[in-house]
Amino acid sequence: MARIAFYTFGILRQPMGHEQVQGFFDRIDSVFAQAESSEGFIGRNRELRGEYASPRFFDKKIHAAAPATLSWWKNLESVCAFAYRGMHGEAMKHRHDWFLDSYWPTYVAWWIDDNHEPSREEACRKLEYLHDNGVSAAAFDFKNPFDAGGIPVALDRELMKMHIESNNIKS
Repeated sequence: MARIAFYTFGILRQPMGHEQVQGFFDRIDSVFAQAESSEGFIGRNRELRGEYASPRFFDKKIHAAAPATLSWWKNLESVCAFAYRGMHGEAMKHRHDWFLDSYWPTYVAWWIDDNHEPSREEACRKLEYLHDNGVSAAAFDFKNPFDAGGIPVALDRELMKMHIESNNIKS
């Protein structure tokens, strides 16, 4: 059975340590802990911060930093339930304070085989593909999802609600 890979990417307004973005860094450990205890979470890329692949939208000569996450989930509803609720949902309310406005997608989802752990390089290619080509079965978002067979679908709101309740996350 397939599962969802989910990659997020943003460019910070200021470097780590600057008071404008400190709230982002203060939440990282708690948000990761919430993700890892969420219904449907399978795993995440644990490459150390520092030099790793970034999409072409990031230029280390002019940008402060570009936090990114890469995780895999049982289904799209489980990652959506996590993303918009709890600590992560609260943090998203501050994203315009911390991150530059983007002309690129800030996240991408795609289906992977059970035995596949995507790399950051693969995730960057998927985000760039979504930017260049729009949504498709190869790279999509919550607004225009696809099932594992490549057919456009709607998010299952009842399943998402069950994930939220299972995670005991307040709306």
